[in-house]
Amino acid sequence: MIILSEPEIRELVDADRARPAIADALLALHRGSATLADIISLPFERPSGAVHIKAGHLHQDAVWTVKISGDFDPGDGSPTRHSGLMLVLSAVDGTLVGTLLDNGFLTELRTGAAGAIAAQLLARADARTVAIIGAGSQARYQLEALLGVRPIENVRIASRSTERARLFAAEVEARHALSVRLCESVQDAVRGADIVVTTTPSKAPLVEADWLESGTHVTAVGSDEPDKQELAPEVLARADVIAVDDRRQAARFGELHHAIEHGSSKEEEAVTLGELLDGHARGRVDADEITVADLTGVGVQDAAIAALVLREAARGHTTLLDPCWQGSTT
Repeated sequence: MIILSEPEIRELVDADRARPAIADALLALHRGSATLADIISLPFERPSGAVHIKAGHLHQDAVWTVKISGDFDPGDGSPTRHSGLMLVLSAVDGTLVGTLLDNGFLTELRTGAAGAIAAQLLARADARTVAIIGAGSQARYQLEALLGVRPIENVRIASRSTERARLFAAEVEARHALSVRLCESVQDAVRGADIVVTTTPSKAPLVEADWLESGTHVTAVGSDEPDKQELAPEVLARADVIAVDDRRQAARFGELHHAIEHGSSKEEEAVTLGELLDGHARGRVDADEITVADLTGVGVQDAAIAALVLREAARGHTTLLDPCWQGSTT
């Protein structure tokens, strides 16, 4: 069995390596060559938080993955605390193949990768200005991955925490040499942006439909529980394309869930990223269209990123490979 710590895992994978693995997982889910389990959610009150358990299997791999992730709000104004680990098991005999003590890093990385895939499929090719709502860790992963698929030059940041927004802005300027503007409101950040990315645990809409200009793409990643919401239902009603990672899951947990309850959208109106990747669904066809990606995070993404880590760890070290792993082809 392979046991890897967070520092070891960070040396093995990055945004560019994660993106094709996550794309393959979304394609497999669309094509019926992956198995996705229902989410198990455990809420906590003191401190406020939640733990999610997700599982998935890509049929071309001889392993499957269980991911446990937690998000807790300390309640003192400091950032949400993320944690997690992944257990990789044999699909041949059920034995434990690997334990990835990533402390939530792989969840952050694969979520950023999914956001980049959505932007690559739906945002205008000339998109240069992004509004990022939230200044926590996922805001950083979304931007890092987005820079790999679109020529971003300007970053707008809106956050409930001025201090975290300033810190994020300084990091972006120092690391990426981009133009950064701190915005006093979400509306100020959104208006005129080519891409809007929401990365918060909000339980009330942050983005209104009439703030979006023609041609805008929106990626929302915060709604991974039924009571979380970042987009007003009218945003989805106004969209020419609504894309999700999984229709059934988004209809239960995501922005799509709220739009369905509001009566402004229907589950069958959404397309999946896998369908778009496979050319089986219509994406953006006009520069003036508004597009929305509602990403709730699916277990096959965890299976893909975990398999990628184990492959990279085992590269050149065949003694690390369990016999069941030899059959993996991803």
